[in-house]
Amino acid sequence: MASSKEYLAYIMDRLSGLEDVSCRAMMGEYIIYYRGKVVGGIYDDRFLVKPVKAAEELLRGAARELPYEGAKAMLLVGEVDNRTFLSELIEAMYEELPAPKKKR
Repeated sequence: MASSKEYLAYIMDRLSGLEDVSCRAMMGEYIIYYRGKVVGGIYDDRFLVKPVKAAEELLRGAARELPYEGAKAMLLVGEVDNRTFLSELIEAMYEELPAPKKKR
């Protein structure tokens, strides 16, 4: 099941308080970037983030879910209505995220 453009628009609106947030479509789903780093994505109308330490602390007890079969588990963000929380979550994660791979 692919994610809806409406859910993507909703999440991007919730993240609009952050500068340099972007997304890219990939096989019916969407990858979310913050300042050039992948923070997570929209998969089957679920907002999932990488399980870095900061995210695990802020999302205590969050379910670990697979974005798609064969992928590594990510953390389900349940509190998507709270703009302030989402901004704090993404900003806290930033330093722990790997740098983008250099293009050849």
